[in-house]
Amino acid sequence: MIRELIIKNRSYRRFDPDVKLDERTLRELVDLARLSGSAANRQPLKYVLSWQTERNALIFAHLAWAGYLEDWPGPAAEERPTGYIIVLGDRRISEKIDCDHGIACQNMLLGAVEKGFGGCMVGSINRDSLREALNIPSEYKILLVVALGKPSEKVVIEEAGEDSDLKYWRDENDVHHIPKRSLNDVILKL
Repeated sequence: MIRELIIKNRSYRRFDPDVKLDERTLRELVDLARLSGSAANRQPLKYVLSWQTERNALIFAHLAWAGYLEDWPGPAAEERPTGYIIVLGDRRISEKIDCDHGIACQNMLLGAVEKGFGGCMVGSINRDSLREALNIPSEYKILLVVALGKPSEKVVIEEAGEDSDLKYWRDENDVHHIPKRSLNDVILKL
């Protein structure tokens, strides 16, 4: 079961605008993040939720999408996420936040897939302008934005060859391909 969730949990970047997220669903996803492991159990992560159309549009304007797809500016208006979770680090609790946010976001995304949604961890953020737009106080470090919705694109995993390019790409049918190294390539026999 967990393997199926992990395989379905891709970085989706195009969504069905008719399937809306709501505050309750986003709170349920943050609850999964809240239960995640945390370095020294400091739990410095805080979250900002968005499910409202106007606020979603405001957040979208501060994000960059799919750097390898150079001719694609990101989701069109009719393909954009219907919810966001902005992940913040509370500097008053800890200045050092190494991996808590990655663990928390993965838990949220697995929960989203289980509920029939999908998402994308976005790290390419204009943090200064997003901070200003949402009046995020300076004691909070903007770590990631999780874009969420009902995926409207097909994403497939394929095994990469030994010397092949690992960049993701889209084919003529707009299927998003994700090359992955083989299991033998990632296990070292030392």
